[in-house]
Amino acid sequence: MAELSGTRTGELKAGERVTLSDAKGRRHSVVLKPGGTFHTTKGGIGHDDLIGQPEGVVVSSAGGAAYLAFRPLLEEFTVTMPRGAAVVYPKDAAHILVQTDIFPGARVLEAGAGSGALTIFLLRAIGSTGRLYSYERRPEFAAVAKQNVEAFFGQEHPAWTLRNGDLATDIGPEPVDRVVLDMLAPWECIEAVAGVLVPGGLLCCYVATTTQLGRTVDSLRVHGGFTEPAAREYSAREWHAEGLSIRPGHGTSGHTGFLIFTRRLAPGMVAPVKRRRPAPGAYGPDYSGPRPPGTEAESGDA
Repeated sequence: MAELSGTRTGELKAGERVTLSDAKGRRHSVVLKPGGTFHTTKGGIGHDDLIGQPEGVVVSSAGGAAYLAFRPLLEEFTVTMPRGAAVVYPKDAAHILVQTDIFPGARVLEAGAGSGALTIFLLRAIGSTGRLYSYERRPEFAAVAKQNVEAFFGQEHPAWTLRNGDLATDIGPEPVDRVVLDMLAPWECIEAVAGVLVPGGLLCCYVATTTQLGRTVDSLRVHGGFTEPAAREYSAREWHAEGLSIRPGHGTSGHTGFLIFTRRLAPGMVAPVKRRRPAPGAYGPDYSGPRPPGTEAESGDA
């Protein structure tokens, strides 16, 4: 089970990936090979100096620079692994796991799989008793995701099913407890996922732009089978503490995407309409998207 969780213990071994950090906190990801050398501006570091050592060992390059060696955490692995598509960054993945209440044994659907970063987070959360159905339209992205998932867990994950296809037309019949959509046009798949998401199940849509945000939220309202969607954005900022000098760091992680959360209603139920008063012209004659209930009498563009 240690291998399946992606967590390894004991001495560092050949074939494992380690993270080397210098005194300035710069990190380098290295796969250990017998006789191998990692070259730095301060000289090389022999892989044999790391193989057989415990985590947390300090090694010196040929030029005398000290490096700290640890196995990569999940956060480090996902931001340094090979990519086909952009990845969901750890700060957003953490909120997705918590806000959608991913639990051991959960049945989860995600689209698209991209490079597999969120896939790994989801598989770690649901464990071997859950089930994750990942959809990816582009075969080259699916291949990268498969490679990264197997590299992290050390084997194929028994709870994972990866499918090449378009979720809107190729969705499987399996009921699911949670859905996470990380795609260009999630509104095109709302009807499809509504058919497999169990009552009370949660849906999360991850989008990059305000235009996508607005279209997705309005589409969910028009569908009528979901609760009022909540849209959020998260940022993370590092701080430096050195004696009396306490200041924000330069490593702020700002906008990466918007997260939209909603829950599936029981069959035939419609959520109470929330009266909204959009700005004048918000749904004017040039608006081509769906128009949510509760806005007709107040938009002023009849």
